Amino acid sequence: MKIKLSHLVKHETKKHSLKRFFIVLTILLIYTGYLVYKFGGDGFSLGILTWTTFLMATPIADAGILIDLPIRIFLSIRMVFTEIMVWVIGILVNIYYLTFNSQIYEKTAITHTFYQILTHPWPNWIIIVISAAGTFLSLYFGDELMDVVFFHERKKYLKHRKYFYIIVLVFTIALFYFAYKYFLSWFGLII
Repeated sequence: MKIKLSHLVKHETKKHSLKRFFIVLTILLIYTGYLVYKFGGDGFSLGILTWTTFLMATPIADAGILIDLPIRIFLSIRMVFTEIMVWVIGILVNIYYLTFNSQIYEKTAITHTFYQILTHPWPNWIIIVISAAGTFLSLYFGDELMDVVFFHERKKYLKHRKYFYIIVLVFTIALFYFAYKYFLSWFGLII
């Protein structure tokens, strides 16, 4: 379905997606600005790495929406497909930094935590797998938002939302487990 710019203010579903886009963009720009202020030239790299963290380590399409939504609006390519490209970009960015500048991950708590996930595949990559499943399912629903005018018209979401909730619940449990594990490791305790 071709989205007209007027739909972005008239349709409640598209207006909601546009608000979410601007909230995420604003947060990322403010945080990256803070990182540039605090770390100078490394701040921009840390902003990109923070973006990849939220892209690959949260089960919602929060970071990817910054690229997916404009492509969906202007090129009519479904977000679930553009997210594949976004993930490839995120993976390549992390391969680059892990290879050529891995010490940059140590500068913020967010990037340090993501570094721990990336460098300890088992069992930490479970978070990435769960996040990928949640992200692509949320984009499956997000594409439906772009196809309808009102929230009550979302048949796919109403039919499959229980799976999304299960993924978010499993992610939350895994996140608490790994956070608890790392907290104990600070005190030299291993579980």
